[in-house]
Amino acid sequence: MTNTTLKLLAQQLQLSISTVSRALKDHPDISASTKEKVNALAQSLDYEPNAYAIQLRTQSSKILGVIVPAISNLFYDSFISAVEEESRKNGYALMILQSSNNTENELNNLKIFRQNRVSGVFACLSTSIENIEVYHKMNEREIPVVFFDIVPKDNRFTKVRMADERCAVIAAEKIIQRNAKRVLAIFGDEGLSISQKRKSAFQNFMQSYSPKTHCTYFHAKSSKEAEDLFLKQASKVQKADTVFCMTDEVLIGVMKAVQALEIKVPHELGIISISNGFIPNLYHPHISYVETSGFELGKLAFVQMMANMKGGKTLTELTVDAKFVEGGSM
Repeated sequence: MTNTTLKLLAQQLQLSISTVSRALKDHPDISASTKEKVNALAQSLDYEPNAYAIQLRTQSSKILGVIVPAISNLFYDSFISAVEEESRKNGYALMILQSSNNTENELNNLKIFRQNRVSGVFACLSTSIENIEVYHKMNEREIPVVFFDIVPKDNRFTKVRMADERCAVIAAEKIIQRNAKRVLAIFGDEGLSISQKRKSAFQNFMQSYSPKTHCTYFHAKSSKEAEDLFLKQASKVQKADTVFCMTDEVLIGVMKAVQALEIKVPHELGIISISNGFIPNLYHPHISYVETSGFELGKLAFVQMMANMKGGKTLTELTVDAKFVEGGSM
């Protein structure tokens, strides 16, 4: 089947290609009757503008790029869902690529975005990236970047994230309310700003409001590391009576060990996590958690992207607040 082109429309209507083009763009120089004829034929023949030609002409597209460490992560899944919903409402499509927490993949993804002339990029940094100058080059090419969740320290970018410090403080408050004596706190990759912020806030709160509570701090880059850490700590004479999991990934590892050791929750061990909400409800009893909404973060990120694309560059850092969701584990 032959694609319907401007030339074909012009031939059938015996008009010039430029007249047909301007009619489809609702140009004021074209009469209402001509516009009606052109649009009627275009609709009947399923005419679609050549998106690639438009990209070449405008040096841009109606595509937004999204880089995440892992698409399978439920937090990023809900973030993408929100961004896709808002993009569709505003006439944009998404190109979603994952870095797998690999710097080389991340840089290749940005190259693909540039080649496809995306209109903007939502980026969650990989854990290993050190030099973010490539993102400054995106801005120089007038491709705005909005960082989300795992963001750089550089204040020359627009950043949206969860209220990480507040998340950690809420968790610490609940642990103190439980009257915990020995706390095992497992955070994510220590090289990430999100881990540093959550740990610092948690540690400062516990020292200020419950200095006699014995807290042991660890970092785990994967659920397997978290599982091994918990198993090692559980073998000691003085066991933790409460464990704090900074992420769903940490929670999964801890729960695998808890179930293997047949530890009774919450009688023998209290558990609290920071989560998007899905994983904690897979266990019995449900795990109490501080909610971090990827969906709400996606909505906020899109608003910031639109502001940047319209020229109102919002070089700022915005946060989405957190709330405690009671399960049965504390």
